[in-house]
Amino acid sequence: MPKLQLKPSPTFKVKVGIPVPGAKPEPVEFIFKNRNRDDLAAWLEGLDGKNTEDAVLEIASGWDLEDAFDAENVKLLLSNYIGAWQAVYDTYMRELVQAKVKN
Repeated sequence: MPKLQLKPSPTFKVKVGIPVPGAKPEPVEFIFKNRNRDDLAAWLEGLDGKNTEDAVLEIASGWDLEDAFDAENVKLLLSNYIGAWQAVYDTYMRELVQAKVKN
């Protein structure tokens, strides 16, 4: 069993269920950026007025889709799958909070 590291990895991978109309959510593995409490609070404070594409690019650095993880493709994902932003945000926050609770 791995021991707790006081300096956690700067990234972590998690599957996000992207809602697909008329079908089950499609799992997409995102590489998320880890944040400590202060960094997360600052990021949350800066969300107001920010577009969702920029917000995703600030919390993630990649995904397991064949398409490149870039601003254009993130915008395409969020435009074509309306529930994607909420799914990405909720998964990111849940993972950070659970990690904090577990630790």
